[in-house]
Amino acid sequence: MTRNEMIKLRRQMQRRIRDVVAERRQAANQRSTGASESETSQVKVG
Repeated sequence: MTRNEMIKLRRQMQRRIRDVVAERRQAANQRSTGASESETSQVKVG
């Protein structure tokens, strides 16, 4: 695996994590509860 491939893979993972966190925040906002903070802090990398 080349350096460029590793960088590309890392960017994909970060983008995916950001998407998941954004979705959770939206869902939490729709529920309008204060649970979003504890949920987003538990996102695991990899």
